Amino acid sequence: MHSAVFLIEFGAIILALGLLGRVAGRLKFSPIPLYLLAGLAFGEGGLLPLGASEEFVAIGAEIGVILLLLMLGLEYTASDLVSNLRTQYPAGLVDFALNAIPGALAAFLLGWGPVAAVVLAGVTWISSSGVIAKVLGDLGWVGNRETPVILSILVLEDLAMAVYLPIVTALVAGVGIAQGSLTLAIALGVAALVLFVAVRYGRLISRFVSSDDPEKLLLVVLGLTLLVAGVAQQLQVSAAVGAFLVGIALSGEVAEGTHTLLSPLRDLFAAVFFVFFGLHTDPASIPPVLLPALALALVTAATKVATGYWAAKRAGVGVKGRWRAGGTLVARGEFSIVIAGLAVTAGIEPKLGPLATAYVLILVVIGPLTARYSEVVGTRFADRTAENRSVVAPRTALDDVPPTPVSTTPDPDKDGTQD
Repeated sequence: MHSAVFLIEFGAIILALGLLGRVAGRLKFSPIPLYLLAGLAFGEGGLLPLGASEEFVAIGAEIGVILLLLMLGLEYTASDLVSNLRTQYPAGLVDFALNAIPGALAAFLLGWGPVAAVVLAGVTWISSSGVIAKVLGDLGWVGNRETPVILSILVLEDLAMAVYLPIVTALVAGVGIAQGSLTLAIALGVAALVLFVAVRYGRLISRFVSSDDPEKLLLVVLGLTLLVAGVAQQLQVSAAVGAFLVGIALSGEVAEGTHTLLSPLRDLFAAVFFVFFGLHTDPASIPPVLLPALALALVTAATKVATGYWAAKRAGVGVKGRWRAGGTLVARGEFSIVIAGLAVTAGIEPKLGPLATAYVLILVVIGPLTARYSEVVGTRFADRTAENRSVVAPRTALDDVPPTPVSTTPDPDKDGTQD
């Protein structure tokens, strides 16, 4: 009887997620807010609280985080990461200053203490790679000149997570300074070792994992990822960081084949993860934090736009491309929920989970809209700049002097390759 109830409950969840994903696809926005709402509906205080399947959903949610980070790591090679770190680190520093500090200040203003401040700083800092990748594809901006700038910022955020997540894990666990420092040192050492091995021996690792049989490739990669994630967690390092580093180590045809094979599993368990986060949030706890979440969302949306604009300008991108870069980076999603989930599980601050849920719901809806309409804003600014340049000065005696030849250097705001 217990197994029958489990199958009914879990089957209903998966069916509901599939229908919600279809609705989101037709409306052309991320399904993450709908998944979070589904979790709120199935959790305590919701419409249909779960019973038998909650433990399985918890395990599925943990696998979802691991697969999200693995697939993210597959997007980059170790050499790409090293190159981005060397050339784009100023943009990463600006990104941190403009977007993490508002979250930390908000936590202190709400009276939540230093640990909650560190957690909320991460929630407001990290953009959603999944949502942004989908937006770039939907809008046809993958080949735009500002896209490498956007991806560089996302890569730097992902690298920062390899340091940040172990710090948060140690803080929420309440360990001492010595043990926390040891955890961070282990995390940095493991990350540096994996990057070194990936750069130097990446081809050998990929050759060892490679297989012409999709079944064998799937089993080897998935098993290796879960094994490394488990070992990382046993060493007090985030399992998500371990999975991310495995993804970095794989490259070439192996990475492409793994991406194809694991994408459906990633989507399934990632959806379960968002539901699981919603399960642990009482819907009645959201209205009291809605106004702070909205204020924080508006502030950090503006700071993300400023980050993208500055980074694109530094890379020589035109005005329209700068606005597109800023608008695209606004969305928050999976990482923000992962970070908040660590604090919720540890019971750091009861209101942190509801605030993070409301915050992500707002920005995951606003993010695609700011990306779409940032091009309109950029076009207006570019046109206004062009008009100002073409204004004819009042006629004076100097107008009788033969004109100086005009430079034929193309205007970066009118040159399509610059936008």
